[in-house]
Amino acid sequence: MTSTVPNAIEHADEQQPPITMFGPDFPYAYDDFLAHPAGLGQIPATEHGTEVAVIGGGLSGIVAAYELMKMGLKPVVHEADRIGGRLRTVGFDGCDESLTAEMGAMRFPPSSTALQHYIDLVGLETRPFPNPLAEATPSTVVDLKGESHYAETLDDLPQVYRDVADAWAKCLEEGADFSDMNRALRERDVPRIREIWARLVEKFDNQTFYGFLCDSESFRSFRHREIFGQVGFGTGGWDTDFPNSILEILRVVYTEADDHHRGIVGGSQQLPTRLWEREPEKIVHWPHGTSLKSLHADGEPRPAVTRLTRTAGNRITVTGAGGDIRTYRAAIFTAQSWMLLSKIACDDSLFPIDHWTAIERTHYMESSKLFVPVDRPFWLDKDEDTGRDAMSMTLTDRMTRGTYLLDDGPDRPAVICLSYTWCDDSLKWLPLSANERMEVMLKSLGEIYPKVDIRKHIIGNPVTVSWENEPYFMGAFKANLPGHYRYQRRLFTHFVQEELPEDKRGIFLAGDDISWTAGWAEGAVQTALNAVWGVMHHFGGRTDATNPGPGDVYDEIAPVELPED
Repeated sequence: MTSTVPNAIEHADEQQPPITMFGPDFPYAYDDFLAHPAGLGQIPATEHGTEVAVIGGGLSGIVAAYELMKMGLKPVVHEADRIGGRLRTVGFDGCDESLTAEMGAMRFPPSSTALQHYIDLVGLETRPFPNPLAEATPSTVVDLKGESHYAETLDDLPQVYRDVADAWAKCLEEGADFSDMNRALRERDVPRIREIWARLVEKFDNQTFYGFLCDSESFRSFRHREIFGQVGFGTGGWDTDFPNSILEILRVVYTEADDHHRGIVGGSQQLPTRLWEREPEKIVHWPHGTSLKSLHADGEPRPAVTRLTRTAGNRITVTGAGGDIRTYRAAIFTAQSWMLLSKIACDDSLFPIDHWTAIERTHYMESSKLFVPVDRPFWLDKDEDTGRDAMSMTLTDRMTRGTYLLDDGPDRPAVICLSYTWCDDSLKWLPLSANERMEVMLKSLGEIYPKVDIRKHIIGNPVTVSWENEPYFMGAFKANLPGHYRYQRRLFTHFVQEELPEDKRGIFLAGDDISWTAGWAEGAVQTALNAVWGVMHHFGGRTDATNPGPGDVYDEIAPVELPED
């Protein structure tokens, strides 16, 4: 068992195909596309060396730039802050360099197979992440309404928690055809996936997560819904998602995106920074030894973009923070879409009006974290009276909500994520400094662990983030509200531009908030590959017949289209 409330079915047959983020909205095998020996495609030799603007140096931007470079184009990456985006790994001043904190993405499911391709490509190592009740987690404490329960497995919790787990399983099975969809995704049965999902999209586009629970006979008990909201499944409480579309939640559970997580040893930001420096073995036009870094002056991305305009010949003209103006035949925008409404002056002519509406309606979730470095993993000490771990991974309804314990061994310094919160819980921290946040968190945890003096083990200053207060993000990740499916479809499908007027082509949207799996790095990778296909097609290129790209098969697997009237 790897989650507080398990997935609806436990798979006894270990020989069945592994689950991947294969749909359900766009069931395309990105992992197969990446693994194919023919590569992702080629462009005419006459286009080799052509510059393409890539706006945003997060994972999506760097993946797109890396693949465009391999095709012989010259990506010009513009980045306002640092390479990595929400793959942001930071250290602690004055502490051992091995101590790091993941301010953004910190845990990745095995179903992120396209992401895993790049993790393997750059030689990074992963290890199990200590989620609630995961095998890698020595113990978990669930503390609700002032009552704490210590558990190493779900069976150690009171019966009501098992009842809630059963209710969630029944709710998914009866209301959302969980077993059938899970099986179809494992077998990559595209017709069956599309059949099930088309019906569910039409049925649930206007339904909230909470409404879905309330409509289930299994969750007729408010107490069960309350416990589920605070404890949830996989990573912990999900009540902050209750107002969001149930379709967003189904995408997570169908693909087991919230289970069996792994962390990247040394920090997730290494993935985009290593890709930035990597010299591909197979590359067109450019000499061996070329990297994204070597294609940029001083080895650094160009500065922030302040203006985007269309100019004669359907070109995209980019103005940088230093005043430099460059014009490109194609551009990929991978930063969070709200940047186009606030930080960057844009022509209305960049996108069709329906796409502007979709960008404006994008709903972002807030999120806050705070980490402290400690002298050792003291939580593994045993309580003399109970024999239990002195401290555990903690889920609570107190201010901290989720506390994670991260170590590299018993004799080494370690890190505690004192609090990880979303939405309203995150906003409660917003006015407080890092030290003020820490004091409130230590007080809350002291009420759960009165025998433990966490403060005496802290060896450095806390580090914190509130993504809604980050000027180049303004939120942690997209989460669609009911009725937003049509908006998301417009943004995701933007990479296929044949039906757009010629004066609306040439700029491509990418990034995890453009994907169907926002908040997961897999979505950043998949939309980057969509944009790469779009740019290649824009320049008259093509994929190998044996390895069709996402745009080549678009007509067969395009996302469900709901009526507008």
